[in-house]
Amino acid sequence: PKQAVLEGSGAAQQFTVRALYSDGTDRDVTKTAHFVSNNDVSAKVTKTGLVTADKRGEAFVMARYDAFTVGAQILAIPKDPSFAFPQVAEHNYIDTLVHTKLKKIRITPSEVTDDATYLRRVTLDITGTMPSPEEVRSFLADKDPKKREKRVDTLLERPEFTELWVMKFAELLQIRTDNNQFQYKSALQYYDWLKDQFARNVPMDKLTQALLTAKGGTFANPAANFYKVETDVLKLSENVAQVFMGMRMQCAQCHNHPFDRWTMNDYYGFAAFFAQVGRKTGEDQRETVVFDRGNGGVRHPVGNRDIPPKFLGADGGKPEPGQDRREVMAKWLASPQNPFFARNLANIVWAHFFGQGIVDPVDDVRISNPPSNPELLEELGKRFTDSNYNFKKLVRDICASRTYQL
Repeated sequence: PKQAVLEGSGAAQQFTVRALYSDGTDRDVTKTAHFVSNNDVSAKVTKTGLVTADKRGEAFVMARYDAFTVGAQILAIPKDPSFAFPQVAEHNYIDTLVHTKLKKIRITPSEVTDDATYLRRVTLDITGTMPSPEEVRSFLADKDPKKREKRVDTLLERPEFTELWVMKFAELLQIRTDNNQFQYKSALQYYDWLKDQFARNVPMDKLTQALLTAKGGTFANPAANFYKVETDVLKLSENVAQVFMGMRMQCAQCHNHPFDRWTMNDYYGFAAFFAQVGRKTGEDQRETVVFDRGNGGVRHPVGNRDIPPKFLGADGGKPEPGQDRREVMAKWLASPQNPFFARNLANIVWAHFFGQGIVDPVDDVRISNPPSNPELLEELGKRFTDSNYNFKKLVRDICASRTYQL
């Protein structure tokens, strides 16, 4: 099973590993797979895949066969026949999925906080500022049962909300003036472009695609500065995977990742999308012109062979002759066909409001570092995608939840 709840010390669950081959055959490979638990204190696993609960806690059991790694969540809980989950209000889908997890691990949710605490919390989290005395008095005197949701809507329209998230993404995108690549003018224009995108609530897929396909002069098209930050093809591809999908691919550069699904072929195949990015100095010596060279590739260190571009965890979408490889990559990366994109952004936002990601650290998504609530992360990503990657809608959902108001 993908998840198992083991009640009481000594409770056990046998896991099965099956290999599905490209010719359609299906084989039980449990006896030849390698098993490991990331928390032996709570759940131990034998060489044959039998998991036994010990102390209360959460563990993740992985099975590795050939170049593939899969995993399952183990929830070890004490026996307590008297436990009853209380009747608790659910403001939206977030509360439903959080309560589902709490029921499994037998934890009663806290009470909702008072108005003054909520106002301070939500104002700091959304705008990075404290509420004014006048705002506090007005909010506490307001008898409207929907006042918290309305306050969130008001805060989302404040310029401080834009400035806070531009600051966060400027850090992720490494917009700075303290290296040899960036002059002040380039950094300022790049920052202003990003600020304009957030101020207009441009869908996050469109913003990402504009960055990844940017070309032309960095003064005329500030988004092209994305390719001025890092010029090494391998490091550039690593940055893209880490910022936009939360994956640390570095481990697969020299060998297949020991604790994730990624192989060297995946690593160099993804890097090949960036192998034809060209750069030259513009008429102004401070400006860089980014363009598609139309030739070039990435050599695999094993066999020194040229590797064609390949999506991470997906097939298809090969560039046509003469087509900019980045256009194909960006169209897939920031789309529903790539579930890592929406889940990663949802996880980044969640971590801001709760102090810890559903996957934590947020930029270390791998099979051996699973989400604490996989169903919640999946649903956040799905809702974010269904909203056409509306950033404010995602923040609104989180802040309106009962979970955020505890």
